[in-house]
Amino acid sequence: MQQYVRPDQAAANLIIDMMKKILVLCTGNSCRSQLAEGFLRHFGNKKDIQVYSAGIETHGLNPMAVQTMEEIGIDISGHTSNHLDEYADIDFDYVITVCDNAKESCPYFPTKAQKFHQNFPDPAKAKGTEEDVKNEFRKVRELIKVYALDFLKKIETHP
Repeated sequence: MQQYVRPDQAAANLIIDMMKKILVLCTGNSCRSQLAEGFLRHFGNKKDIQVYSAGIETHGLNPMAVQTMEEIGIDISGHTSNHLDEYADIDFDYVITVCDNAKESCPYFPTKAQKFHQNFPDPAKAKGTEEDVKNEFRKVRELIKVYALDFLKKIETHP
């Protein structure tokens, strides 16, 4: 028996299927990939994209990453630390690795996904005073912000 799908639901499903799916991958999905997901969602909010982030491990969302993004008005407090396996059924268009460990450990993606890589320093490994650590998070945040803006421009002009 064929299931009836309301026309409005069918249109919504088609729109979701047409959206570009981006996966940001890092080691623990706690800092760098979370910052990147936040920026891609924030700057790409009017574009036809869906953004996910994951790790080859899960380390939990780093509170300093949340605080660092909050300083510039981007709320990532609702993000979760996800394992790559959770997204095995999603056919990604783009996969961005934001650390060398994830790039080297990243499994083969049997999809059409275009792969991008940019290694960013791990702010969670910062040492020193509380202010030193905050400044390292801010520095990495700004590096990722520039990368996210450039990435969105790139896929807009060369889908």
